[in-house]
Amino acid sequence: MALSLILHRVADYDAWRKVYDSVADMQKEGGVTEESVHRMVDDPDNVLVIHHFESVDKARAFFARDDLREALQRGGVQGEPRIEFFE
Repeated sequence: MALSLILHRVADYDAWRKVYDSVADMQKEGGVTEESVHRMVDDPDNVLVIHHFESVDKARAFFARDDLREALQRGGVQGEPRIEFFE
């Protein structure tokens, strides 16, 4: 099992969440087996997303998708997200 931690700032959490929820099928197709979203206590537009995968290779492939990059832009992600992989 592998997991990814994605930390990023969003312009507006509610707008970002709508886009995030709209790509649930993309996540499933991309190998996400479990996910959770967390907001920083003192900065609610600073978001941590945790995704579980069967392998790091599947996780890396998911984050290389062009349609995922497009979704991040539509969601108002500011700057480059920090993405870390763990086994």
